Amino acid sequence: MSVIINAVFPLFALILIGYVSGRRRLLGPSAVDSLNKFVVWMALPALLFQAMAQITWEQINQPGYVAASGLAIAAVFGVSYALDRRRRGRLADASIEGLAASYSNAGFMGIPLCLMVFGPDSLPAVIIATLLTACVLFAFSIVLIEIDLLGSRSLLKTTRKVALSLLKNPLVAAPVLGLAVAATQLPLPYAVVQFTTLLGAAASPCALVTIGLFLAQGEPAEHHGAVWRIVLLKLFLHPMVAFVLVRWVFDMPPLWAATAVLLAALPVGTGPFMLAKLYEREPAVTSRAILISTVLSLVTVSGLVAWIGEPAIR
Repeated sequence: MSVIINAVFPLFALILIGYVSGRRRLLGPSAVDSLNKFVVWMALPALLFQAMAQITWEQINQPGYVAASGLAIAAVFGVSYALDRRRRGRLADASIEGLAASYSNAGFMGIPLCLMVFGPDSLPAVIIATLLTACVLFAFSIVLIEIDLLGSRSLLKTTRKVALSLLKNPLVAAPVLGLAVAATQLPLPYAVVQFTTLLGAAASPCALVTIGLFLAQGEPAEHHGAVWRIVLLKLFLHPMVAFVLVRWVFDMPPLWAATAVLLAALPVGTGPFMLAKLYEREPAVTSRAILISTVLSLVTVSGLVAWIGEPAIR
C-alpha cells in the first residue's frame, strides 16, 4: 500500500493545489484555458518529441508486448466507443470517452510505480506503453475528433480539412518530427535535450493543476453514467484484457507481462481532459473520471501489486 500511496500522492497534491488556488481565486477562471494551452502547445509536444527522437530499436523490439498492449488499448477503446454510440452521441464525444477509458496514466504514475515494484529493468516497457498511449492512441482520437468537427458532405474536402488540421496539431506533429529525427540515427544536441527536458517536465504537473482549477469552478458533469463507465472500463476491463493477452495469446518475458498488466490497471491520465478542454467537449466528464479512477486505484492497484507478487502472471 505504501508503494501505491507514494505514487498516487503527488497526483492528488497537484490537483489539490489547483483546486485550492481556484477556490481562493489565486488563479482566475482564465487560468484553466491558459494552462491547458501551455500543456497542449508547448510542454507535451516537447515531451513527445524527445521521447520519439531518442527511441531505439532495442527498446521497442518486443513484438509480443507491443501487440498485447496495443490490442488491449484498442479493445477497451472499441467497447467504450460502442457503448457511447448506442446513445447516439457525437463521434467527437465518443472518441474522447473511448480515449479516457483506455488512456493509462503511464508517464506520471506508471514510471515511479514500476520502478518501485519491478526496478529499472521495467523502464523500457513503460516507455513503449507511454508512446502507444500518448502518440498512437492520442493521434487516432484526434483524427476521429477532427473528422467529426470538420466533416462535410464532400469526402475530398473533409480529408483535406482533417489533414491540414492534423499537420497543425502539435500533439501529432511533434512525435512525427521526433520519429523522423530518430530515423536519421543522429543524437539530439545537448542544448536541445536540455530544452525539451525542462519544457516537457512541466506537462504533467500543469495538467494536474489545471484539473484542480477546473474542478474548483464547480461545473457539473451532465452524464454521470459516462463517468462511471469510463472508470469501470479503465480499472477493470483494461487490465483483464491485458492479462488474457499476455498470459495466453502473446509470448514475452515474465517481467514485461507483469508490467503490461500493471500499466493497464492504472487510472485515467490527463490527456483526455486536455483534449476535451481544447475541443470544448464536456471536460467535466473526463476530469471527474480522472479524479474517481485515481481515488479507486488506491485499492485496485494495491490489490494487483500484491497479486503480482504471487506466481499468478509469472
